[in-house]
Amino acid sequence: MQTSASPEALPPLAHFPVPIFSSVMGTCGLALAWQRAGEAIPALGVVWPGIAALATGLFVTLLLLYALKLVGHRRQVVAEWRHPVRVNFFPAISISILLLSVAWRDTFPSLAFFLWVTGAVVHLGFTLAILSSWIFHTHYDIHHANPAWFIPVVGNLFVPINAAAFGLADVGWFYFSIGFVFWLVMMTIVLYRVFFHDPIPPRLLPTLFILIAPPAVAFLAYLALGGSLDAFARVLYGIALFVTLLLAVNARRFLLLGFFLSSWAYSFPLAAITIASFVMAQRSGHAFFIGLAFGLLAIVTVVITTLLVLTARAALRRAICVPE
Repeated sequence: MQTSASPEALPPLAHFPVPIFSSVMGTCGLALAWQRAGEAIPALGVVWPGIAALATGLFVTLLLLYALKLVGHRRQVVAEWRHPVRVNFFPAISISILLLSVAWRDTFPSLAFFLWVTGAVVHLGFTLAILSSWIFHTHYDIHHANPAWFIPVVGNLFVPINAAAFGLADVGWFYFSIGFVFWLVMMTIVLYRVFFHDPIPPRLLPTLFILIAPPAVAFLAYLALGGSLDAFARVLYGIALFVTLLLAVNARRFLLLGFFLSSWAYSFPLAAITIASFVMAQRSGHAFFIGLAFGLLAIVTVVITTLLVLTARAALRRAICVPE
């Protein structure tokens, strides 16, 4: 049933925000980080399944709610799709599916393969649709550009992480090429916007953490496809670590922002550099990286736990499903 009521008169479900799927990405990333910690210290291996189950339940719940929004308030879904910022969060749905595939690959391989195929197909569809809208646009401006624009195209880097394990490395390289090349393109556009135009609005400042994710995920994808810890892999990890340091020295700016739904942009990128650090420690054998990985694990655990609490509190105050 479609409604034409004013935004204020619509029920909360009509304003259920698609960016909320970034919470699934962050929670699943935390599960994968603890999974890596369990490989380093087997006693810690009991932690990640519970977090992965939480991420799975969260995804199913949010997907059901958004499906109900699609059925009952299609006009509001179309408005999000046409929004120059919110449209970039639709692929968070397919990325969440891909991350769940990684999390459950060894435990439920058949389910993981189904999730991987579904996520890969859906994400390619999102990439083609959103990239087409950028090329043949009528409503985009440089001021709309922000790090969330990485999600549709750079999200392709998540597909290769499981591709080789499923015997489809060539498919993985196809997606890797898309994600890697467009990462470089989008990095140029976003940095140009940040350097030479008006500052990013405070509520979108947390999206700067998304800059960590592309090189960190590319590092993981490259190694998963059979790459060695060569110069290319070290460059990818080095860039991710540098961006993390750059944001860390500006931590006070982010701590003073308060909580927005966009604060979930802190979560997965921090989880990604944590996972990459565990892999770097495993591949290099250097004690420095294992110490760094566990330090980052502590930070990302605190950050995501805090975000879950703040999101639940905001939901109870009915401060999430409101008109923009």
